[in-house]
Amino acid sequence: MKFVKMHGCGNDYIYVNSATEKMAMEDKPEFIRRVSRRHFGVGSDGVIFINPSEKADFEMEMWNADGTRGEMCGNGIRCVGKFVYDFGLTDKVNITVESGGQIKYLNMTTENGKVKMIRVNMGSPILEPAQIPVKYAGDQMVAAPIEVGGKSYEMTCVSMGNPHAVVFVEDVQGLDLVKIGPDFENHEIFPKRTNTEFVKIIDRNTVEMRVWERGSGETLACGTGCCATAVACILNGFTEDAVTVKVLGGELLIEWDREENLIYMTGPAETVFVGEVE
Repeated sequence: MKFVKMHGCGNDYIYVNSATEKMAMEDKPEFIRRVSRRHFGVGSDGVIFINPSEKADFEMEMWNADGTRGEMCGNGIRCVGKFVYDFGLTDKVNITVESGGQIKYLNMTTENGKVKMIRVNMGSPILEPAQIPVKYAGDQMVAAPIEVGGKSYEMTCVSMGNPHAVVFVEDVQGLDLVKIGPDFENHEIFPKRTNTEFVKIIDRNTVEMRVWERGSGETLACGTGCCATAVACILNGFTEDAVTVKVLGGELLIEWDREENLIYMTGPAETVFVGEVE
């Protein structure tokens, strides 16, 4: 099976063109777990199959490294845009991509015939607890107290097509995410588990973030997590409506158009290498 390894701010996936590379659905989980392994496989945060779509130009079928399905990946969808343009599947710089049944709109900036930067209309943030989903009685879960692993936190929950829990901390780099990340991911209030962002406010337009992703562990970046982080920052009054989110693998610009209630994410996408695996 031929593939392309790509990353957005270090959030790396293996990309497969389903139009030419065929695999039965029942074979995918084991294949994904095998190739995603860092030391014994290709190494990735998961696998993304690029499929035809009846609703959009392309469909993004996203899988986490543990072989479970994911609904949406912000860094992944930018790489999908770069893949389909750079490898000649489209000649358009404005495309639509379906993921988890939702349509996202991509505007791609090219340089020397290759995509360098992508701005994605990520749609509206979902704040209703039942839709995230999170078990919470209020209309929105903003700065709500929660106990995780015997410690108290304040949590703001947002869905960007997948669930996110945002926690503000004084020290991002000193956190032991391997220890505390699974406790957040599998907390009883999240019926479908959750991604968790740990955020430090730098100034009114800049924050620092580390992320524990559902099904993948700590990653160098999370596009939907950066969007959820920006929404949480704004809801809590910590930042303006345009926020640069610094992650381990780089940075993304997130803008919340409050009038239209739309989130825009701008960032890079890079090809690492092309390969083939049995």
